[in-house]
Amino acid sequence: MGNSDTHRGLERSTTDLEATPVQGIVRTPPAALPRRLRRILSLDDFETAARRHLPRPLFGYVSGAAETNASLRDNRSAFSEFGFVPRVLVDVSKRTQKVELFGRTYAAPFGIAPMGISALSAYRGDLVLARAAGQANIPMVMSGSSLIRLEEVAKANPAAWFQAYLPGEPDRILALLDRVERAGFETLVLTVDTAVLANRENNVRSGFSTPLRPSLRLAWDGMIRPNWTLNTFLRTLLKHGMPHFENSYATRGAPILARSVMRDFGAKDHLNWVHLELIRKRWKGRLVVKGIMAREDACIARDSGVDGVVISNHGGRQLDGTVSPLRVLPSIAEALEGSIPVMMDGGIRRGSDILKAIALGARFVFVGRPFVYAAAIGGEAGVSHAIDILSTETKRNMGLLGITDLSELKSDRLMCVPADGRPRP
Repeated sequence: MGNSDTHRGLERSTTDLEATPVQGIVRTPPAALPRRLRRILSLDDFETAARRHLPRPLFGYVSGAAETNASLRDNRSAFSEFGFVPRVLVDVSKRTQKVELFGRTYAAPFGIAPMGISALSAYRGDLVLARAAGQANIPMVMSGSSLIRLEEVAKANPAAWFQAYLPGEPDRILALLDRVERAGFETLVLTVDTAVLANRENNVRSGFSTPLRPSLRLAWDGMIRPNWTLNTFLRTLLKHGMPHFENSYATRGAPILARSVMRDFGAKDHLNWVHLELIRKRWKGRLVVKGIMAREDACIARDSGVDGVVISNHGGRQLDGTVSPLRVLPSIAEALEGSIPVMMDGGIRRGSDILKAIALGARFVFVGRPFVYAAAIGGEAGVSHAIDILSTETKRNMGLLGITDLSELKSDRLMCVPADGRPRP
């Protein structure tokens, strides 16, 4: 696991079309993949493998959401309510999935979403994600709830973005911004949907807690999953010591076992648009707001000077019952058309999902959980394989849909397919 599993530099077949470069993303022949990855054919396969690999509390933390998981389910089911209307006899031999975003051309229309404490799932998880994304020329957004210092991630991938949860006080906000700027990050993603802590009762049921509490249950799970215990947990302790929340503030946060750890996630219920304006005045780089779900909020964010928005319900991990971002995407895209890029995350598992989101108005999308699972079971090679799978699906489906460029994809290529099975345009 980890860097030893990377497949950079592996010889590629020149006769297999699936083994050729896909706009900067290299497709590795199955025989050249590490053995544990050869049967991974889709992003869902990573989740199945991670369930066997990770201790139950940790898998539960990554996979679960809030309360009844209603929003988590809707994030996926929303995609099934749309079907494609393909065109035929179109020359698609020169199709490309490259996307220009914030003045940079990315190899694919998707990136890696921010995911907290990923270094518990995979050894040096944030660095693994950052390196794989940099190699593939797609964006990786580092989480402010990570266990690896943001300076290390910026060094591993200077093009990475940084996601911040606002500290509660203006002086701490500005100090964190200064630290992020000094590290070299050019894009700041401000997550704004965490005014209060969510009801994560699923974490309690699975045995996960913050702070992380040693228990017989956790010890037993570690014993029956020796690969994770030896190659991730013990390896981290031996080489780097007890993990801390490194990036919540300008200074180092508490260790994951400390009772005081919740102070790093303290009261934010007083934060408002004035704080966003303060950040916009201080932050000279690109500013993206993540967690927008209402058309009105998207317009306020644009008028406040942000450079882009990410429509997101936090993977269903905040207010249970919040609709899928896909459902509000068309309205927000219409409101912001021609002004700032509209991005989204939530429930994307296939290249077809990406194309549906783009057809409904997204400029770009982000994918979270599957990349953590990929890092957990395969290190950097696992993440690269996940990127390969998703980019190949996207390019293949573009050909089957009859388009050569993503700019051709409009809502007229979709038809609503409600539960009664009667298609509606």
